[in-house]
Amino acid sequence: MTRGFFVTGTDTGVGKTFIACGLARILRDRGMRVGVMKPVETGCVWRADELDPSDARLLSLAAGTSQSLSSICPYRFETPLAPDLAARQAGRSIDPEVIRDRFRRVESSHDITVVEGAGGLLVPIWERYTMADLASDLGLPLLVVVASRLGAVNHTLLTLEHARVRGLSVSGYVLNQLSRVGDGAMSTNAELLVRSTDERYAGSVSWAPAGSDHAANAAVAVGQAVRIDDLLARG
Repeated sequence: MTRGFFVTGTDTGVGKTFIACGLARILRDRGMRVGVMKPVETGCVWRADELDPSDARLLSLAAGTSQSLSSICPYRFETPLAPDLAARQAGRSIDPEVIRDRFRRVESSHDITVVEGAGGLLVPIWERYTMADLASDLGLPLLVVVASRLGAVNHTLLTLEHARVRGLSVSGYVLNQLSRVGDGAMSTNAELLVRSTDERYAGSVSWAPAGSDHAANAAVAVGQAVRIDDLLARG
């Protein structure tokens, strides 16, 4: 069974946190000790004199972990920009070794670890060190979240091609419906992608309304659409 997943996306705002939370909750409900990380989160808001990483907090609740937020999200920034830019605007720097060290600690105390990146694979974390570099260093297979809309095929194939060039393992890609009413391309994205790549199509997640229990809603949506056992075996 895979040690975990690195959840990346074809873009920002494609639903990585929703899919990652659903996956973490499903694995937790199966009796696994699930570790989670959101190594860098931007666009955080100030609460009680500290930056609150909302995505990291949702991951923590989904996994039911006792990890501290600092171990889940070692770098938090207010400006909603790529990590490199957000850090520079805050007068700080990001040390990839800090992230790698936190990951090793999390992984050592859990059965499986779900790491959510920021944006897509080529988003710079610090200088020329990207999310793809981090995924490679952590040694986790990718779960690619695709916003199922016009343009999805190109974005997905570009992401998968870069993963191939970098030698990154891909557990699969998941199409995610971001709104109740999608565009006309949604019904054909899966069909065309299956014909265009040999990477595993893991399923299409339907739009889910917001609710008080984000993790439970995500688990239902992901559980109904994604072949979890195939992903675990593939990793």
